[in-house]
Amino acid sequence: MKRREFLQSAGLGAAAMGVAAPAIAQSAPEVRWRLSSAFPKSLDTIYGASDVFAKFVSEATDGKFVVQPFAAGEIVGTFQTADAVGNGTVEMGHTAGYYYVGKDPTFALGAAVPFGLNSRQQSAWLYHGGGNDIVNAFMAKQNIYALPGGNTGTQMGGWFRKEVKTVADLQGLKMRIAGIAGQVMAKLGAVPQQVAGGDIYPALERGTIDAAEWIGPYDDEKLGFNKVAPFYYYPGWWEGGLTLHFYINKAKWESLPKTYQSVVQSAAMAANLDMQAKYDARNPAALRRLVGTGAQLRPFSNEIMEAALKAANEVYAEISAKNPDFKAGYDSLRAFRGEEYLWFQVAEYSYDSFMIRNRTKG
Repeated sequence: MKRREFLQSAGLGAAAMGVAAPAIAQSAPEVRWRLSSAFPKSLDTIYGASDVFAKFVSEATDGKFVVQPFAAGEIVGTFQTADAVGNGTVEMGHTAGYYYVGKDPTFALGAAVPFGLNSRQQSAWLYHGGGNDIVNAFMAKQNIYALPGGNTGTQMGGWFRKEVKTVADLQGLKMRIAGIAGQVMAKLGAVPQQVAGGDIYPALERGTIDAAEWIGPYDDEKLGFNKVAPFYYYPGWWEGGLTLHFYINKAKWESLPKTYQSVVQSAAMAANLDMQAKYDARNPAALRRLVGTGAQLRPFSNEIMEAALKAANEVYAEISAKNPDFKAGYDSLRAFRGEEYLWFQVAEYSYDSFMIRNRTKG
């Protein structure tokens, strides 16, 4: 009797296994996606987020879900990434939302806006302050689903061929600067130019532009800006904490099994954390090298900072008056910024200020 019961039980188990195996196979289909990065491969940190993402997805799915990254220009150019994702030319992209403010300034809110949030505050707003919901309510209109995919931290103010001490020094200055920051600089008298990362050096060298901002010391050194523009300004008040995003075609995102969606979300978070950690680790030595080879480090004057803040607030009022999507997002971000700096002033700023004054004593 026991033997018959055992055999019956084993038979049922085998039958169950026979049912379960196809179900498991169906839940892990073979998927192949192309990812178009807005950045060149030479910038291993910012382009590298795509590699980090792809490696995570492949390893987490035993190679069943493969994402192949392509550098800017291999499929589409830097400023065509959003359109390529939205229209299905590629399944996904990695880019900065503010590249597309010409389509709609609301794109910039998930990335960075002048005098916005620092990197930690940006992550807090996106993940726990309603930011991701606001971003994706807008992105759905573009047939895109967006996930944060990297942060640069506060950026540098860029490289200038001549000193800029006052607002008057900005008059007629042709500057490579992206996003809403270009509109702010225009109010200050500058002439903003949108130039892809790989094209900035020759534009500076030829004098087509007088100044350019990119990210910070590690990338700027790789691109060689110090060789053609000696004055290195800080801070990049237009990017207190730039968040890059993985843009995913909305229909492709919705077609993924829930398990794969979870893997993609986790991979994006890993890339988001990894990018800033790399920049924070590599920027100090790069800054020392740049200064050691002649870069002249300069802070923006208080006059320029105050004028830029005033101009930024004017730009926000103008955009908000005619763009309800932007107004809703910026109102949320601004309110969140006020609360965050209340907290940061108490603990973070006090601690960091003390440690900066005493960093040689430890």
